Amino acid sequence: MRDFFIFIYLHKIQLTNILFLFMEGHINSNIASGIATITFFHPQSNSMPGVLLRQLAEEITKAGKDDNAKVIVLQSEGDKAFCAGASFDELISIKDLETGKKFFSGFAMVINAIRTAPKFVIARVQGKAVGGGVGIASAADYTLAVDSSSIKLSELAVGIGPFVVGPAVERKVGTSAFTSLSINATEWQTAEWAREKGLYVELYKTTQELDAAVSALADKLSKSNPEAMAMLKKIFWRGTENWDTLLIERAEMSGKLVLSEFTINAINKFKAKA
Repeated sequence: MRDFFIFIYLHKIQLTNILFLFMEGHINSNIASGIATITFFHPQSNSMPGVLLRQLAEEITKAGKDDNAKVIVLQSEGDKAFCAGASFDELISIKDLETGKKFFSGFAMVINAIRTAPKFVIARVQGKAVGGGVGIASAADYTLAVDSSSIKLSELAVGIGPFVVGPAVERKVGTSAFTSLSINATEWQTAEWAREKGLYVELYKTTQELDAAVSALADKLSKSNPEAMAMLKKIFWRGTENWDTLLIERAEMSGKLVLSEFTINAINKFKAKA
């Protein structure tokens, strides 16, 4: 907490932005019947400030270590967006490389927390996913969605690039699809496209159907052999052992670019349209 207020002082963030970054979003976690459910929320389409990203990573890690949890369900609140990615308000407040690197490292921490948790992570995607939201959905071991859950990697459109989430997205959908998403940064791809590429396992017409499917799978896995699932998880993620350092290196790339005049102007244009 002390570090957070030092950050606020050094960067002269206004009180309204402090409330926006810290008070309005939240992470909730609970464990019942062997299922750890972790829910994140932010009023701006579930966009993620650094504070929430770090808390989300901590909750995933904590659930992974809790013997009472056999499987993890990751979800967000609301019915319009699963996750809109990085918080533009926080991005525009970044004034130096170290702060930028620290912010983008938040997405790296979430992805690595999912990767290293010795339990399967099911993602419940009830709405659109943008940027870092696509990364979170891709990092999950099993992702279910409603058929309106379009996706977009919009980073290039604001002068950055999907550097941190890129390894998770490319691992899930393949190099060709990842390249298309990265280059065509202003266009949405449908949920059906995402299912065909392997990001989503199944699509559902309503959130009620989605919830029933997530609940049924989580209940089934909560009764499965924890040791076998942990072994499978290691096999599924084999070859990603360098991500602890790789994703931080990628965060530095984004942290550098977010300081550029091009990116600052692009973000301000996006904010003006919102």
